[in-house]
Amino acid sequence: MITIKQMIIGFISIIGIGILALFLATGWYIVDESEQAALITFGKVEETVVEPGLKFKLPWPIQRVEILSRQTYSLRVGYEENDGEVTNYTDEAKMITGDENILLADLIVQYRITNPEEYLFNSNDPQEMLFNATSASLRGVIGSSRIDDALTDQRPEIEARVREYLLELIDSYNIGITVMDVKLQNVELPNDEVRRAFTEVTDAREERLTKINEANRYRNQLINEAEGEKDAIISRAEGTRTERVELARGDVSKFTALYDEYISSPEVTRQRLVLETIENVLPGTEIYIMDSNNDSVSYLPIRPLERRPETAEGGTSQ
Repeated sequence: MITIKQMIIGFISIIGIGILALFLATGWYIVDESEQAALITFGKVEETVVEPGLKFKLPWPIQRVEILSRQTYSLRVGYEENDGEVTNYTDEAKMITGDENILLADLIVQYRITNPEEYLFNSNDPQEMLFNATSASLRGVIGSSRIDDALTDQRPEIEARVREYLLELIDSYNIGITVMDVKLQNVELPNDEVRRAFTEVTDAREERLTKINEANRYRNQLINEAEGEKDAIISRAEGTRTERVELARGDVSKFTALYDEYISSPEVTRQRLVLETIENVLPGTEIYIMDSNNDSVSYLPIRPLERRPETAEGGTSQ
C-alpha cells in the first residue's frame, strides 16, 4: 500500500522531471547568421545577441528570446503589387502639388531592424509608424514641389528630400528601425485626359525651348560674324595707319635731306626742284628752247639719242 510520504515523493519527482523537461525544452535556442536575438528577462531586454550559434538561457518564464531578422525589408507606400506589377493605387498615392495639381506618387522604403529593444517595446506596430512617416514625408515634399518638377527631371531631388525627411522622423520616433534607401517608383497624372493635356503642354514647352535655342545659335552666329568683320576692319585700319605713318616718316626724311641740300646750294637746288616739278607735271613733253624773238633755237636732238640705245638693244642700231 502506497503511503502519503511515497505519494509526496512521487509528486515531487514528477515536478522535478517537468522542470527538467521544461529546462531542456526552453533553455536552448539557435541564432542563425541572418538573425539577431533579444534576450528578455522578466519582460526587460537584458542582451542583444548577434553572434550565430547555439545559445543558453534560463527557462521560461524567467527568460524568453525574440528572434528578429537582420535582412533588409521593403515597404510599399501608395500602391499594391501582384507578380511584380502595380495592380492598384491606394489613397496614400493621391496628393496635391505645390501648384495645386493632382498626381499619383508611390515609393518603396528599404529598412532594417537595428535596435531590437526599441523595435519590440517602443511601439505596438513599428511598421505602421514607418508607413505613416513615409507617407507624411512624401506628401510634404510633393506638396512643396511643382508638378513639372515631379514629372520631369527633378525626381531624384524629390526622392533625396523624402529620404532626408523620413530619416529625421524615424530617428525621433526611436522604434529601432534604420532606413537604408528610398526609391520613388512612379509619378503619374490621375487620368488619361489630364495626361494628354500635360503632354501637349510639355511638347509646347519643348518646342519653345527649341526655338529659343535656335534663336540663340543664330544670334551667336551673327555676333561672331560681326566680331570677325570688326577685327578685319580694325586690322585693315591698323595697316593703313602704319602705312601712312611710314610714308609720312619717309616724306619727312626726304624733306630733311632736301632742306640740307638747299642750305648748302640754294640756287642749284631751286633749279633742280623746278625741273623735277616740270618733269612730274609734264611727263614725256618735248622741250623747245626759244630765243627772245620767239624763234626756235637749234639744239642737239637729245631725244633721238636717248632712244637710240633702246634701238641698239633691240638689235637695229647702225
